[in-house]
Amino acid sequence: MSGAAAVPRGRRIGGLVRACHPVPAAAVTGLAAAMAIGAGRGPAGTLLTTGAVAAGQLSIGWSNDLIDRQRDAAAGRTDKPLALDDVTAPRVRAATGWAVAACVLLSAACGTAAATVHLAAVATGWAYNLRLKAGPWSWLPYAAAFALLPAFVTLALPGRPWPAATVLGAGALLGVAAHFANVLPDLTADRAAGIRGLPQRLGLRASAALAVLAATAAALLLAPGWPVLAVTAPPAAATLLAPRGRLPFLAVILATAVALGLLLTHGGLRGG
Repeated sequence: MSGAAAVPRGRRIGGLVRACHPVPAAAVTGLAAAMAIGAGRGPAGTLLTTGAVAAGQLSIGWSNDLIDRQRDAAAGRTDKPLALDDVTAPRVRAATGWAVAACVLLSAACGTAAATVHLAAVATGWAYNLRLKAGPWSWLPYAAAFALLPAFVTLALPGRPWPAATVLGAGALLGVAAHFANVLPDLTADRAAGIRGLPQRLGLRASAALAVLAATAAALLLAPGWPVLAVTAPPAAATLLAPRGRLPFLAVILATAVALGLLLTHGGLRGG
């Protein structure tokens, strides 16, 4: 390409947005906002929590595509803006730097304990991008980050309480489910690019099964019983029978929504 000027402004902006992995970033940010509201963080606290998580997710998404840009280009990835030259590496690098700075400042405004936990969660996302995504431990950063997310919310409350143990466990399970569900649509392309995380090693059907089972287990951990299964079992069974397409991802979203609803309804975010 002759230079950034050769790419229309709208295409550059669109490329920057797509490079941040907007759907997962928005989902995690929305989850944090809902938990902050449910925990009673108030308008200002909810805005700080939401902003910090959004900035952290942006930094993780942009750094992911930045780190993998050469591998994505070599594999002919048509879904990666950097590989298509829709946006330049310096522009994404600058955006990543601003996102990191915003994440640190907004997290710090939530208090030392909360900031430490949230920055540790963001660090696990960077560890995934830098190394762990290509190995059998690819699920671990997701499990750790999702378990720490409710802790970021509660540690900013008066008394700095930790979440209930069931909340931490459900968060870890949702993280595993999110990892497998998020990777499924790109499984073949990832393999072509040389990425050999756990989902790529296990294959489509086993990964789809693990995604929906982990999400369902998270909901059951918060509220064991048949009512939860009545909601989560049908899409889970459909996914096991037809694991291709977006069905596993939608099944995980449904189970996650059930888990979040149970969490907020039962007021179980804070530990005893």
